[in-house]
Amino acid sequence: MKRIIAAGLIALIAAPAFAQTTTTVQEVTTKGIIMEAQGMQIDVTYKPDGTFTAMDGAVTGKWRIDGDKICSSSNFNPAEECTAYPAGKKSGDSFDLTGAMGTAKITIK
Repeated sequence: MKRIIAAGLIALIAAPAFAQTTTTVQEVTTKGIIMEAQGMQIDVTYKPDGTFTAMDGAVTGKWRIDGDKICSSSNFNPAEECTAYPAGKKSGDSFDLTGAMGTAKITIK
């Protein structure tokens, strides 16, 4: 059950939240993120080929940049969703994203 909830929270990275700049999007997709939600820490790794993995490979998917957003789909949520991240964030910065599954703390690796 926790995996399903966590997979749903991963959709937060694809749910509209904040305006952002390309700098933050580049930091997220080149460095990856740690998402903290419901007592779990989820490591999300973005690859240059437009794929990502999370939860030790249990979640896999595709991502792309669309202007100021990251759009993604996964094996747990095949419908592509897009999210915008807050502007000016870099490696080491943390911020909250809120979506349909709740709020998650995002830290850029």
